[in-house]
Amino acid sequence: MRLAERMERLGTETAFDVLARVNALKAQGKDIISFGLGEPDFETPDHIKDACKTALDENYTHYGPSQGLPELRAAIAEYYARTRGVQVGAENVVVGPGAKPMLFSAAMALISPGDEVIYPSPGYPIYESVSDWIGAVSVPARLREEREWSYDVKELETLITPRTRAIILNSPQNPTGGMLLASDMEAIARIAIERDLWVITDEVYSQITFEHPFASIASVPGMLPRVVAIDGFSKTYAMTGWRIGYTVCRADLAAHLSRIETNLHSCTAMMTQRAAYAALTGNQEPNQKMAEAFRRRASLITRLLNEIKGVRCVQPRGAFYVFPNVTEVCANLGLPTANALCDRLLLEAGVALLPRTCFGRRMEEGEYVRLSYATSDENIVEGVRRIKTLIEG
Repeated sequence: MRLAERMERLGTETAFDVLARVNALKAQGKDIISFGLGEPDFETPDHIKDACKTALDENYTHYGPSQGLPELRAAIAEYYARTRGVQVGAENVVVGPGAKPMLFSAAMALISPGDEVIYPSPGYPIYESVSDWIGAVSVPARLREEREWSYDVKELETLITPRTRAIILNSPQNPTGGMLLASDMEAIARIAIERDLWVITDEVYSQITFEHPFASIASVPGMLPRVVAIDGFSKTYAMTGWRIGYTVCRADLAAHLSRIETNLHSCTAMMTQRAAYAALTGNQEPNQKMAEAFRRRASLITRLLNEIKGVRCVQPRGAFYVFPNVTEVCANLGLPTANALCDRLLLEAGVALLPRTCFGRRMEEGEYVRLSYATSDENIVEGVRRIKTLIEG
């Protein structure tokens, strides 16, 4: 089959490949504890599901505005203004079927072939994939373990050239659990303003933070006109399968993003939008309890991992991931890479992890794995016990 040349540049999200292996082993009767896929292990709150059922009964089953239902966009604008301290309205919001399509839309609207796009490394693999697919030059910016998975901003600035068009940020981060602080955002904002750059900021984990408050680059004075903020409902409200997200940006850009939505999706499902409206305007206690559970689990899994010989794990600042350094473990076991370690853990210990190679081009030395602690405390304790047993014998 002859495919378009661009398909050679399109990557994927290999976490789903690991999920397929886990499911195949479970189907064979194997007992597997998975720290693989980044999905809350909580159910969507009942009032959100009830809102969807009501919407179906009220026949929210037809086409709607490509930009999103007016009442949902107004609720998103109110939420974003309140949590980021900026002035935005419904005209600044575009709703889409998930945060990932909003990233695609922003890239297609702002970035031309040959433009350079700076993105975090290690990072969510779709940043690199989307940039490459549209013909841009993807430029990885190293997040440093010794800085608790933050940038050396001076190092970041050296990556900018006359061809640089945009910086992609993700905070809190997948896969590291790191988070950029307000001081980091101010420093990056200075660079963006001085060099006339767009900033596409993925904020889907903004409500899952621990010791430090969430900071958005959109909050930095003067930045809002050059920021495309992407958020959604999957992580905050345990709505991964509902597929609904949104962009907040300047109104003239929002109109163009809405036109892309018309061409791609026509609109986002009406009943899903009504459920999202209920999520934002209804009882917040369920998602607050979920965030508190992740805070507790973050401390638990970090402590347990750091008790294993050869493992070094930074305490996460947010999201629901840890990204331990397993370089010494690999050396002690005679394994060439973290991929080999993950294979042994899956097949011999019944524990699924993701290796560093799942998260973009490598900038750092050493071997790393990602664990998602979106699972029960009992699974965390037993899973890490199995890891410790295989490593230490």
